[in-house]
Amino acid sequence: MAKTHITTSINGEPVEFLCEPNQSLLEVLRNTLGLTGTKEGCGTGDCGACSVTVDGRLVCSCLVLAVEAEGAEIATIEGMAQGETLHPLQRKFLEMAALQCGICTPGVLISARALLEKNPNPTETEVRFGLAGNLCRCTGYDKIVRAVMEAAAEMRETV
Repeated sequence: MAKTHITTSINGEPVEFLCEPNQSLLEVLRNTLGLTGTKEGCGTGDCGACSVTVDGRLVCSCLVLAVEAEGAEIATIEGMAQGETLHPLQRKFLEMAALQCGICTPGVLISARALLEKNPNPTETEVRFGLAGNLCRCTGYDKIVRAVMEAAAEMRETV
């Protein structure tokens, strides 16, 4: 199969890569570009571990073909912090022990950020709905939801 040349932007930086027509965005992020923060949990779009945003839309990168990234703006967990300064969501997850094994954490953080960008003042029900596509086998979700709620409150105060 002939490889396709893709020009895109990942975490605000221009990126070019070659990919097979049937390669997923997840495969390219992890194996070609070395962005291993995005995790593969199921490979079928059921767990949310591979969540990224493409042009501001939350997607499971295991279900997106890499060729679809042409000209798109992709955001991954690697772009969430600003240098050494953690995003408020990342900081609250650490402070409130809202993570355990870490497989789901990048996808949950990306999903939470996408939610808060659209709704900076969500109710608990809205947070739970916004994170419904992310499966965590280690926690009961309560600490995750509380961390998102606290980060949202902090982020509203700084605006």
